Amino acid sequence: MEIKVPQVGESIVEAEIAEWLKKDGDYITKDDLLLELETEKVNVELNAEASGKLTILAKDGETVKIGAVIGRIDTSADKTDSTPEANTRNDKEKPQQTQTEEKTPAKEASEDNKVSGDHKQQKDTPTGETPMNPAVPKIASERGIDPKQLEGSGRDGRILVDDIPAEAEQKKQAEHQKQTGTTATTADDRKERTERVAMTRIRRKIAEHLLKAKQETAMLTTFNDADMSRVIALRNNYKEAFLKKHDVPLGFMSFFVKACAEALKTYPEVNASIDSNDIIYHHYRDIGVAVGSKRGLVVPVIRDADHLGFAEIEATIRDLAARADSGKLGLDELEGGTFTISNGGIYGSVLSTPLLNPPQSAILGMHAIQDRAVVHDGDIVIRPIMNLALSYDHRIIDGQQAVSFLKQVKTYIEAPETLLLKL
Repeated sequence: MEIKVPQVGESIVEAEIAEWLKKDGDYITKDDLLLELETEKVNVELNAEASGKLTILAKDGETVKIGAVIGRIDTSADKTDSTPEANTRNDKEKPQQTQTEEKTPAKEASEDNKVSGDHKQQKDTPTGETPMNPAVPKIASERGIDPKQLEGSGRDGRILVDDIPAEAEQKKQAEHQKQTGTTATTADDRKERTERVAMTRIRRKIAEHLLKAKQETAMLTTFNDADMSRVIALRNNYKEAFLKKHDVPLGFMSFFVKACAEALKTYPEVNASIDSNDIIYHHYRDIGVAVGSKRGLVVPVIRDADHLGFAEIEATIRDLAARADSGKLGLDELEGGTFTISNGGIYGSVLSTPLLNPPQSAILGMHAIQDRAVVHDGDIVIRPIMNLALSYDHRIIDGQQAVSFLKQVKTYIEAPETLLLKL
């Protein structure tokens, strides 16, 4: 039985083998987890469709086309064919190779020449001393340099006059080391402390997607802030009852998802997208929530968010976030969003400019809540304030629409009763 790369989505034509969870030659049983495939959007796990002996044809890290055969299962094999005893039997039967070998006259002569050469080299250069040209010690001393610390570029590592740094360069280097408290390092030293790791397929897709957002849109960002006092009070007053009834905690994200979903009804351009010379208006509110996972940033989508209650939104967000972190999201859960919310505040961000998630035309950035002195009814008071940022594609959304949309979200957050009553 052949193991093939399954069809994941219409736009995905290849995948990368992230990891085989079984070894070549293992006996596997039906439904065993065999390997994990990494595509540009989701990770896919493959299970065994039959029992038998596994033969691996494509290794970890290899890029394979959709439909390619990456392994086989020999269903005629039984479990004893893959036992460790069977694998080691041949090793015991192999004759041991002798550790000694006869010396031929040619080999003895070669070794004699090698010994003679070693003695000659030791005579030219005393043991433990670095080979250098005669003029090197004098010039190095004049420039205040220990010649033993230099790296030679000559034959056998011999230090040449050209290996001594120029006087001006040496003074500059010494001054820099004095100011920074560092010691000189060579290029090889720095290279040894450098690690090169290939980007994962998902990370490459994220990079491509974000670059596209900068290059192919007329992106602009407008800012505002929201007084979180009322939402915080509402959450504190009802979080225990909410948790008891719905078995899910009440967070801030559900308020913003509901606020955006309602505001998108008033400002449909913010929920629209561009396709060639056409504007596509979406008469539904599918809101993506940016989630940072171990594999990178993903944006799972909450379908018809305007029709969901707070408990449904909170439960959906937690489920999507958990499965995003473990790579269990389906491709259909990452596609088709009409608007995105990114919460940099959970990492401590106070203000940022979020990048668009094409083909969407707008994204809301939430930030950390900070106590600030603000003027309220003529008095200076301390209030918990969150900065809000709306990035939008100016080709489809005018400044007035963007600013008004963000002000509407601000109103819903600062007066949540208007959101609940849909005013």
